[in-house]
Amino acid sequence: MARAELQARRLEAVRAWTSFVEHTDGVDRLVRPEILRSWTRSESAVLTTVEAAPLADESETRSVWRDSPLQLAVERVEEELRRTAEDGDLVVAVTDAQTRILWTYGGRVMRRKAETVNFVPGGRWDDRSVGTNALDLANRDAQPSMVFSAEHYASIVHNWVCWAAPLHDPVTGAKLGVIDLSTTWDRTHPIGLATARVLARLVEGAMPRTQQYVGAVEETADPGLVMTLLGTAEARLDGQRLLLTRRQTEVLALLALHPEGLSLEQLHAHLYGDQAVTFSTLKAEVSHLRHALGGQLASRPYRLLMPVATDVDHVLALLRRGQVGPALDAYGGDLLPGTNSPALVEMGEYVAVAVREALLADPQPDAVIHYSELAPYDAEVLEVCLDRLRPIGGRSHPAVPLLKGRLAVARG
Repeated sequence: MARAELQARRLEAVRAWTSFVEHTDGVDRLVRPEILRSWTRSESAVLTTVEAAPLADESETRSVWRDSPLQLAVERVEEELRRTAEDGDLVVAVTDAQTRILWTYGGRVMRRKAETVNFVPGGRWDDRSVGTNALDLANRDAQPSMVFSAEHYASIVHNWVCWAAPLHDPVTGAKLGVIDLSTTWDRTHPIGLATARVLARLVEGAMPRTQQYVGAVEETADPGLVMTLLGTAEARLDGQRLLLTRRQTEVLALLALHPEGLSLEQLHAHLYGDQAVTFSTLKAEVSHLRHALGGQLASRPYRLLMPVATDVDHVLALLRRGQVGPALDAYGGDLLPGTNSPALVEMGEYVAVAVREALLADPQPDAVIHYSELAPYDAEVLEVCLDRLRPIGGRSHPAVPLLKGRLAVARG
């Protein structure tokens, strides 16, 4: 891109950021929606003048990296990653699922710049720790993301451009972290985001496939079908993402949640309720779905013929074991938002109530903060958590200011 064009783009980003910081009206017309949402999250947690990302415990970070399937994958393709960083004077980073950096490699100039802001192993780059950035957006939205110059919330990285893409376990589909490429804003290139995507596929393709890892949707020897239904919808069969219509996803979700099988009449009622839809229409949907599954869908009753794991079952299993924190980590939000399937609506309400009641009984601060992002107007959960965190000996819990900020938003 021409330098004049980049300079104009940078000036626009600075103007939008300044308008937001100064609470000027009309910011929503100046910046992308995902950036504005992240700025809003960041504003309640960090200062624009933050000097560096906070660092996690060094020994803990080494331990997480040692136990992660990403370590072996990066080792297998490290030469390619290093060459990319050196050729483009980039810093390349790989994070865990909490956007904590586990590994980096940088070109000569960017390596020094990265060290000054703790863009190093152990650095926490979620937007609640250091403000808006591409690593957090890619991790949060599960899609490749770019953040340019003053689109970053913290001024320490206004001279940067970052491209990031999510990393998933190729067998289970579990979210493992992101890979990020960063350089100075004036080196922005149109293929930056595509390069991040390519490197993400490279790392995923190098991952070991002989065992399951912490963070998998459920512990099964061979998951077969893995479905994500909470917040976002995704289905993977033997590690390959299935391309399904909305209705096919709903049919597959109903069958995944009823492993014993459903008759034609039951599936019709679960899917359509009282809608005037013929059985032949449903049979056609099932036929297309059976083809997508390679024939692994029986009839009389309709039943899946492969091992199945869903995030719904995983969250409920964690709640049954009293593991509220891990359950909230796995909880992505409403079940298939917008569905009009009576059975899926009912299941979604059940999961949402179960999660909420678990938090009211055991309001762990980190879990409550995550929940407040998904249910920003649920003041009661925040109030219960704050009540449990009343200062002892004159010292308050470090999460209290953020919880109070969330509560102010919840109260409108």
